[in-house]
Amino acid sequence: MNEIFHRVSIRKYEDRPVEKEKVIQVLRAGMQAPSTGNQQPWEFYVVTNRDKILALSKCQPYAGCAAKAPVLIVSVIRKDGLWLPQYAQIDMAIAQENMWLETDSLGLGGVWLGIAPQRERMEEVARILELPDNLEAFSVFALGYPAEQRAQEDRFDESRIHFVE
Repeated sequence: MNEIFHRVSIRKYEDRPVEKEKVIQVLRAGMQAPSTGNQQPWEFYVVTNRDKILALSKCQPYAGCAAKAPVLIVSVIRKDGLWLPQYAQIDMAIAQENMWLETDSLGLGGVWLGIAPQRERMEEVARILELPDNLEAFSVFALGYPAEQRAQEDRFDESRIHFVE
């Protein structure tokens, strides 16, 4: 899993489309995530429509970089049928991390743009995508071929490890 030690937030993308097969592979990785009670609360909207991408790039203060991404994947929570809804956002975060790692392994780059739990952001994304009432926006993930390269910082901090023996 070298992707764990390689993945960085990519906010600049080459002006070229991402192959549908790669997008499907990223989504396959997301859906492979574990979830509480196997409730699998996720659905995904793959956005390539330029007008929708521009609108979504304004849905939160740090999403401007999404405007030039060739693909946005909007992760949404399917609220109906969840017997443990209080864990849905955790499940979604695990799926998103899987997607990010697979993005890196495919030679793509991405950035996770937080939507939930900010209610106004969630409602704005729902309005833009015309989501049905049983779906709730969780995140926007911008991805494409990287037009920038950065090294990942080493975040390991041994002082935060506590052994209880």
